[in-house]
Amino acid sequence: MGFFKSIKEAIVGKSAKTNEKYVAGLDKSSETFSSRMNALAARYREIDDNYFEELENILIMSDVGVNMVMTIVDEIKKEVRLNNIKDPREINEIIADKMFVIYANDSIMTTKLNYAKEGLTVILMVGVNGAGKTTTIGKLAHKIMEEDHKKVMVAAGDTFRAGAIDQLAVWAERLGIECVTGKEGGDPSSVIFDGLKRAKEAHADVLICDTAGRLQNKVGLMKELEKMNRIIKREVPDGPQETLLVIDATTGQNGVNQAVEFSKITDITGIVLTKMDGTAKGGIVLSIKDMLNIPVKFIGLGEKIDDLQEFDLEQYIYGLCHDLMG
Repeated sequence: MGFFKSIKEAIVGKSAKTNEKYVAGLDKSSETFSSRMNALAARYREIDDNYFEELENILIMSDVGVNMVMTIVDEIKKEVRLNNIKDPREINEIIADKMFVIYANDSIMTTKLNYAKEGLTVILMVGVNGAGKTTTIGKLAHKIMEEDHKKVMVAAGDTFRAGAIDQLAVWAERLGIECVTGKEGGDPSSVIFDGLKRAKEAHADVLICDTAGRLQNKVGLMKELEKMNRIIKREVPDGPQETLLVIDATTGQNGVNQAVEFSKITDITGIVLTKMDGTAKGGIVLSIKDMLNIPVKFIGLGEKIDDLQEFDLEQYIYGLCHDLMG
């Protein structure tokens, strides 16, 4: 059972800074999960049905989706039978193994942004208010500029939330990029149209568009996003190349429900999970995979500008489970 060792070896070759960010960002989740698992192992001399029942509860409390919990536990039971495992402490490594394999299985694992082969790439950001959409746009713009060396512009399409336009403009100023704005309460789609026009004129590589996040009126939101998509396709036939859904990890199962609702409204190409450092329930990543099979592309591991990291499954499993491994 050298799986966890192989994960450790795999991440040794990766950036030490990224390793640290994942370990620090998932510290709350890891501590909670590990303390529950270690307490469980201490309570049982041998593995029986009661042990597995408690294991299911621990995984569910960590926000791993119920279906995935059942799959993980079934796989562990098979492993226990095959290898005649008696000691509950030996289960810890198997859990890390099964989480990795089940997430990676039948999955579109790409975390890379889908850039246009030529011309403008349009990224539409969606999500409910309070998920951290505007801040994520700023951090994502910074990341694209720093790592992919592209010219980025932003469009303040959330015209309904007081302060959203100003907040995005402040980010743009900080990054030294252009922000296309409209009037507060104005038509969001016209801001997107102006943004597309301006981005083409300025020969920008990427336009990141903010959108309103009101889920109370699903029909209105759907029509709004449909209109934006129509306008984008008219100007950039292959666009939007990405529609990224921003979810606040601290909202747990509610965040997963939001993802389900948004995926009914518009075609989501990837998830950005914010505030992972603020939750003790790191299993939400697995829950999203279980419910939607949409890739998590980025993960917010702190408040600094470079704390938005590309999602890395090995780093994530290590960050979540490293305290289990003694």
